[in-house]
Amino acid sequence: MVTETGVSYYGISYPEHARKDFDEIKAHNCTAVLLSLTEFDLFFWKPSIPKIVDEAKKAGLKVYLNTWGIGKFFGGEPPSVFLQECDINDKQWSALTNEPIAAASPSSPAFREYFWNIVANLARTCDADGFFWDEPHYAMPVYPVSYQSTTDFTCRSPITQQIFKTKYGYEMPKTLTKTVLKFRFDQANEILSEASRIVKQINPDLSVTQCSLPADNHFYMSQARGFDNWEEIAFNEHYDVFSTSILVDGNDPMIAHKNIAQKTVELSNLNNKPSQRWIQSFFRSPEDLNTIKEIVKIYAREGVDSIFSWTYRAGQGTLLSAPEPKKVWDILGEAYGEVLNKEYK
Repeated sequence: MVTETGVSYYGISYPEHARKDFDEIKAHNCTAVLLSLTEFDLFFWKPSIPKIVDEAKKAGLKVYLNTWGIGKFFGGEPPSVFLQECDINDKQWSALTNEPIAAASPSSPAFREYFWNIVANLARTCDADGFFWDEPHYAMPVYPVSYQSTTDFTCRSPITQQIFKTKYGYEMPKTLTKTVLKFRFDQANEILSEASRIVKQINPDLSVTQCSLPADNHFYMSQARGFDNWEEIAFNEHYDVFSTSILVDGNDPMIAHKNIAQKTVELSNLNNKPSQRWIQSFFRSPEDLNTIKEIVKIYAREGVDSIFSWTYRAGQGTLLSAPEPKKVWDILGEAYGEVLNKEYK
């Protein structure tokens, strides 16, 4: 049964303005909001963040904090301050070209410390309900259109190679062997598990949601992204909510939404955790906007506990806006109201 509905929210740094948006979010039948915080927000607007959290709580919303795009290890469009200032060895490196790319390595001690300090500070200063690890992944090296490697991967930085050699006793291969796949997953899992432990040590009442990329999502390549072992993620005791990210094509067949919801709920139930599914309300919209309602109903029927959508007002005013953002936003609100009030069939 759906017990929580929500939407992501970003870009506003004045609490009094944000409050008006939170009231609108509440009126659209959301019970929670995901505050998506960029590295710039966390530095420049740091004093405002706890106040914005408080305004959302006053509006009657649960509040989750999203470390959005940090180091480009997490999903999201925002640029990274860390990448502008870090040592070259703290970045992810291509296995094929042996060159750094614009993403922080989850194995880097400097990036780990940077990320852990961010979440610790937020846990101490904000009266939030939890944290949200947003699509952690390895970067995919990009090549000219005339050549696209299907065998390259990250991260094979000098730091990562040394950790691998210390652990396994031989040089890290340049191919995705079973050992390399496990190693990459474990390195990502380490930084996230420790971050989860840190915030709960500060406040045991905080929940941690791990939102994972769908391995069968055609926008991403399975394995090369490196953190798509749903079974291992759902089993991890440090993550309280098992969440799976959006299907990016608004016209995906309904069976795709049903299958991903079933698997999400199954793994959540096996590990006695709430399940969460995401629905896209930006950029690509279904040809029939009422499809949004059908997707939400499918998730409800399959037993999803929490349904979230990216993003507030369907991204209106941004490069990734839905073609008809107001209509999409209103239909999403109606869909949420129907499943919360059990008025759907």
